[in-house]
This record gives sequence, C-alpha cells and structure tokens, in this order.
Amino acid sequence: MPAKLLYSLVRPALFAMDPENAHHLTLPALQRASKLGLGGILGKPAEDTRTVMGISFPNPVGLAAGLDKDGAYIDGLASMGFGSIEIGTVTPRAQAGNPKPRMFRLPQAEAIINRMGFNNGGVDAFVKNVQSSRFYQDKQGVLGLNIGKNADTPIEKAAEDYLHCLTKVYPYASYVTVNISSPNTKNLRQLQGATELDALLLQLKDAQQRLADEHKRYVPVALKIAPDIDAEQIKTIAEALMRHRIDGVIATNTTITRDAVQGLPHAEETGGLSGKPVFELSNRVIRALKAELGSELPIIGVGGIFSGSDAASKMQAGATLVQLYSGLIYQGPALVKECADALRQLKQI
Repeated sequence: MPAKLLYSLVRPALFAMDPENAHHLTLPALQRASKLGLGGILGKPAEDTRTVMGISFPNPVGLAAGLDKDGAYIDGLASMGFGSIEIGTVTPRAQAGNPKPRMFRLPQAEAIINRMGFNNGGVDAFVKNVQSSRFYQDKQGVLGLNIGKNADTPIEKAAEDYLHCLTKVYPYASYVTVNISSPNTKNLRQLQGATELDALLLQLKDAQQRLADEHKRYVPVALKIAPDIDAEQIKTIAEALMRHRIDGVIATNTTITRDAVQGLPHAEETGGLSGKPVFELSNRVIRALKAELGSELPIIGVGGIFSGSDAASKMQAGATLVQLYSGLIYQGPALVKECADALRQLKQI
C-alpha cells in the first residue's frame, strides 16, 4: 500500500488524539517497524547527493529538530528516507519542559502551536541514545545534533550551557545546530541581539576549533534563527555569521505571530506557531539572508513545506537544503520522497 494512502487511513485516528499523545504513539511504532525491516514500504528517494558544509548529504531533504528531542527514535526516522536527521534540542541537564497541554493543532490553517520548552532527558542520556542507534553505529547518514540552554540558566550564562553541550555532542555529530530562536525558553531570543550573538559565536568558534584539534575531525556548526526578525536584524546576524566563520544558518524556527490564524480555535495559545503560516515568513528571511550572505555560507530552509513545490520555493529563495516538520504531521511520510523528487527535478532544469 502506498505510504500516502496508508497515512490517509491512519491520520483521522491520530488527529482524534491529543497531539502529544499521538506523537508518543507514532514514533515508537516507527521505531518498531524499522527493527522489523518494514521501513522500505515508505519508499526511499533516489540518490541526489549535495555537498553542504563539507558534508555529503544523500538528498537535500532533512528532518528538522523537535520531532525526536532525545534521539530515541533515530533508526525509525531514518527509514523515512531523509537526507539528514536533526535531533534535539538537548540541554545540559534533564528538564520536564512546560506544563501540559503544550501542543495544539490548528487544522484549518494546517498549523501547530507548541510550547514544549526543550523537554528532554539531558545531554548525557542523549549521547547514549545516539551511540546505541544503528544509524550512528553503521555511519548510515548525516546526523545533526541540536543544542540549547536549560530554562533555569540565566541568559547571561547561556554560553556555558551551549559550550557544555557542544563538547558532549561534538564527537557524534555530522554537524551541530545552535538553537537561539525557540520562543518557549524565556529570554532565549535575546541571544539574537548583536552584542549577545557576537559574544556567543566567538566562544562557540573557539570551542569548535579546540574540539576539532582534540578529535582530529572538523564538525560544522550552524545557527538556527527565528522568522520574527526585521531586515536590520537579518543584516546584523549575517555579518556576525561571516565574521565568526560559522558554517551554516537554519532559517527558520517557529513564529510568535498569529496574523494568519486569528479567530481559529487555539490561536491564542502561547508558544511557537509552525506549519503553513510560517512558509512565507521563513522565505522572506531566506531571501534576505541570501542577499547578505551570497555564497559565503549555506542556508537550510525550514517552515511550512507541505509539497514538493513548497520545497522548490525554499531553494529558489536561496536555501541549499530543506527540512520538514509540521508538513510530516499533516501530509505523512510520503512528503519526504515528494520533496526530494521535486528538488532533483529542479536541479536538472
């Protein structure tokens, strides 16, 4: 049975459940299917290698961070045919995240609001999960490890949390993403400010060089930014990225704006809005970043990708790779191959 049809049969039952409960049902099921060798039914994209940040990606469609915060389901997710898998966000110490309920579907807008708050088991448990995955052990593909700060760490000490996590995850990562753009950790987005960002990137770059010498392997570092920034902020961030020789930028995280969902059930819930309403917001940031960065460093485009043509639009805006998240919830795993096929065709034009 084609993956698209299979998901259309399963989705009504999943959407009848609380979103977080559905999440905790789906991922273990995917992991079990992978162990039984059933992952092949999802249909793998054709090989379409892209070299980005010095890494060979088997195809340009990746999984965005947030779906597997602890790295507990890497093998199951790998069965979906992604060119890369990004897991996290992980913090130095385990934390429960925000009180439930903290995830809400807005089906009329094909959107999700979440205020999870970096719920995870801490970086030591995270690393053990990575080490125990077949994906890591057999070097099956590209693994991005996304790092953040604990909620109770004062913002002026945030760099210490990022440096701690970078040191812990560095040996196991294909690349590391520094998440300074989640709206669900108090004051986190302050780190996108010029002074704060400069100080953080300086320390991260120093640590990256030290770790590269120690492990005899250079692991690229990318910065994940918000869609809710103006042209001046984009220019400041782009200049900082180039000045500190950061390897890539991921645009974008979720939005705190609600213009596109006003009046809908759950629209007033606090948290980050993802899905279709973020599509144009992230494209705007990608285009502006591209204008500032040129070919200096690659942009990974995220936000509102629900079709192959959406993925192509991200590339046309200036992205080099794309990542999926909310589109998977609404469209199912067939979206991975659809996007990969569209980007392979775009490359041939």
